[in-house]
Amino acid sequence: MYFEYGEKEIEYLKSRDKKLAEVIDKIGHIDRTVDDDLFSAVVHHIIGQQISTKAQQSIWKKVNDELDEVNADTLLSLGRDRLQQFGISFRKTDYILDFAGKVKRDEFDLESIYTMSDEEVIRQLSSLKGIGVWTAEMLLLFCLQRPNVFSFGDLAILRGIRMVYHHREVNREKFEKYRRRFSPYCSAASLYLWAVAGGAIPELKDYAPAKKKV
Repeated sequence: MYFEYGEKEIEYLKSRDKKLAEVIDKIGHIDRTVDDDLFSAVVHHIIGQQISTKAQQSIWKKVNDELDEVNADTLLSLGRDRLQQFGISFRKTDYILDFAGKVKRDEFDLESIYTMSDEEVIRQLSSLKGIGVWTAEMLLLFCLQRPNVFSFGDLAILRGIRMVYHHREVNREKFEKYRRRFSPYCSAASLYLWAVAGGAIPELKDYAPAKKKV
């Protein structure tokens, strides 16, 4: 399953920004996978924090190979020691089991998340151990498929903006200017800025000042 966007979002963004229109035309449609199961998505994101994508994929495969379904019951039945054997750190294991326990005891209502506003979702998810604002924003986009997600805390988004618009730095004021320009389809714009940051258009460079060597 991929993040859903189409001609409506594309034509709007191209009409709002000439440089982004050029990026969209060069890259074409972007297929970014999503996980529509919120419980497993939360666990997946906790596992992936501060490790490489390759390591995250390896651990996630081990978890899924072990379990028929990643849910509160199956994770709690595994316990701390078994989860750590997959390569999950002690702290992350506790975060995952704390989340599973809250869902099991109905202390965290997953179903209600789907009907909340973006701001409410961020507030609720970031109340969980191991989930900050950035992770909540990624869950908004790559699980709930909300159309207007634009994360100031995402370094690749900031890099993409610098590359497309030739900024040396992107402060909050500049960032909000682009949020207003791309809204209500910031999520689709984010996909293109991530692609640019990842090198999808080789001729674009990062204009951030080089760090001085100490």
